[in-house]
Order: sequence, then C-alpha cells, then structure tokens
Amino acid sequence: METKSDEDVRDPYNHKRRYEEWLKNKEIEGVNTNNKKIILKFLDDMAIGMNVNNRKGARSPIRLNTLRSRLKFIAMHLQERGIKGITRVKAEQLHAFFSDMRTGVIKTRSGTPYKSAGDYVRAFKTFWHWYQKVMRQKKKIIDDITLDLDATREKGKFVYLTREDFEKVLNGASYDLKVALALAFDSGVRVTELVNVKVSDFSEDFKALSIREETTKTFGRKIKLMLCSEQIREYVNKFKLEPNDFLVRLSPTMMNSELRTIGKKVLGPEQIKHKNLALYDFRHSSACYWLPIYKSESALKYRFGWKKSEMIHYYTEYLGMKDTITQDDMYIDITKTEIEKQLVEEKRAREKLEKRFKKLEEKREKKDKGLAEAFGLDKELVSKLLKTIIRNRGQEWLKDFLEVP
Repeated sequence: METKSDEDVRDPYNHKRRYEEWLKNKEIEGVNTNNKKIILKFLDDMAIGMNVNNRKGARSPIRLNTLRSRLKFIAMHLQERGIKGITRVKAEQLHAFFSDMRTGVIKTRSGTPYKSAGDYVRAFKTFWHWYQKVMRQKKKIIDDITLDLDATREKGKFVYLTREDFEKVLNGASYDLKVALALAFDSGVRVTELVNVKVSDFSEDFKALSIREETTKTFGRKIKLMLCSEQIREYVNKFKLEPNDFLVRLSPTMMNSELRTIGKKVLGPEQIKHKNLALYDFRHSSACYWLPIYKSESALKYRFGWKKSEMIHYYTEYLGMKDTITQDDMYIDITKTEIEKQLVEEKRAREKLEKRFKKLEEKREKKDKGLAEAFGLDKELVSKLLKTIIRNRGQEWLKDFLEVP
C-alpha cells in the first residue's frame, strides 16, 4: 500500500469498488423477478438512508454488499422450499430455515453448519422492518414475524496473545510490520481503522491518536497511547513522513501472510490450533490486556469504539474474570471518606487560628508603637524588650501591667 496518497480513506478490502461495480447492472443471480425487484428496492433505500430503522443515514458500501449477499442467499433457499416471494414467508417457515442453518441441514461449502446464522437473521430482520415501514405508508399493517428469531452468533475463535506473546511476535516481525502491530496492540483499533491512520491523526508528541469519523463503522474518538509512542515517533522521523501520509505501509493481506509465518514459529500449538495468527487478533488481545486495567466500562467501550457492552462481557468471560472485591477494599473507601471529612475540618480550624493570630499580631504592633512613642524609644527596641519580659515573667504579667483586655 502506498504511504503517500490523495485518498482520505483507504478501502483495503475493496468494498466500495465492488459495490460500484455491482451498481453498473444491479444483477442478483439465482433469484426470481419478484424477489429481485423487492431486494433492489430495499437496497436503493438503504443506500440513501430512506425507510431505515434505528440508526439514521445512508448505509456504507460494506453494509450494502453484506445485505445483498445475505438476502440473496435467503431468497434462493426459500425458493428451493417452494416459497416464491421473500415477503410471503411465514414465521414458522422462517424459524425452520434458520434452525436448519444452525444444525447443518443447510451446510456451508465446507460441509459444516453455519456458525454465522445469527448474522443472516439480523440481515433479514433489517429487511423485514424496512418492508413493514414501506407497507405502513400504504396503510397496510404487516406483522413482525422476526420477533422470536434467534440473532445470537457463535463466539468466534481468536489467537490470544499475552503481553509476553506480543513481544515475541514483535521481535520476529519486519520493520514495517512492527510499527503496525505496536499500534494495533496498544490502541486496539479495527483493521480498517489501523490502515487509515495518518501522521496528522497523532497529537501530544505521539501520545494520543484520533480515529477519524469517516474511517470507523461506529464513532470517531481520541485515545491515549501508552505503549508505542516512542516507536511510532522514530518510525515517522526515519521515513520523513508528512502529516497527510498514512502510517501503515503494508496491506492487510501482506501483514496477515507474515503473521501466519511468525505465529507458527513463536507461538505454542495450543494457541493456533483453531486458526492462524492474523491482524485482527491484536484487537482481541488488546481488549484482554486493557480490560483488567480500565476502571470504567464506558471508558473501555470508548477506547475500542463499542456502542454496546456485549464485547466487554465476552472478554470478561474469556479471561475467566470474577469479582475480587474484599472487605479491605471497602475499608479503604470508607476510610478515605472519613479522612476527607477530617481534612476539611482541620482546614477550617487552621484558617480560624490564622485569623486570630493575625489579629493578635496587629494588636501587638499597635501596643509596640504606643509604648515607643510614650518612652521616646525605637519601635524595634521596644519589641525586643517586650519579648524578653514575656519570656521571663510571662504574658499574663505583661497584660496586667499594660492593662490589655
């Protein structure tokens, strides 16, 4: 990938190009005319943000490609079951279809049950709620047949890296890959966010990173970098990168290829028995690393660009975390509150004493001046004499002598 580019946003997986290519003829192979017509109308509305539910606004090319692919799959299989129109499907037929995906009656190309059946459920729910809204405008009420559908997805496998594992992988990586991995592990950003980081996105001497709104699928944010600031600064200076240059020079495909090789060399067989090491594993491992450190759930969600707490709960379960609060922790909190109260009271008492002392000082200076004038003596000499008298005879004797109230 070119570091210098006129683009503001990179599209490493060519989602935009694929969508634009499809737009040229809008073909949906394998579905009948009626299904094609309704799906195209749905996609046209999603492309401009019309008749949408929940989040407002136009859907991105990646989302449009995904919706098109999954609705095509659903429509084709329903046609095979004798349901010629996707909008004519009954709730019982829909439940049976998605159940067959999960149990392996409908198999993947590799002959296994679908682990992502929940993703197809969500795509259909999006379509059906759009259809309800469109028909409601025509004064027709359509029942929501998706209410009881199970949209949960099977938890994906990932290669978990501890901080020590991360250092091993980093030591085996090429120079260009090192900086990308360091930033990925520290920040926890998504792959598409990572490859879109520009030099100008860094601030505070590379100790902070801004994720631009146009590069993320959730929301823009500014996060602190705690582990890789110096490494990134050196990299930028070495290659004399300018503010508009992208930081990452390698494509995701190139990085994943190198990571597969490194993973097999430095990681244990148990760590990579389910899948090869890939770039996205660094986001997962970053979440595991920061989860015990962050004290606030909302702050952790902000760092990783999550809108919901589901992923936090997933990583909490993955790490086997549990409630570790003790009576000592409670004692510390209670004691802290009591100490704070005592400090406030002591501050008030000290301020009161300081006011009284200042008042006495003013009175003493006034008496010193009066005595000096009465006896024709120097003011400083009188002050010294009074201090000597107080030290030898006591302050009460002096008060009686001077008739000080």
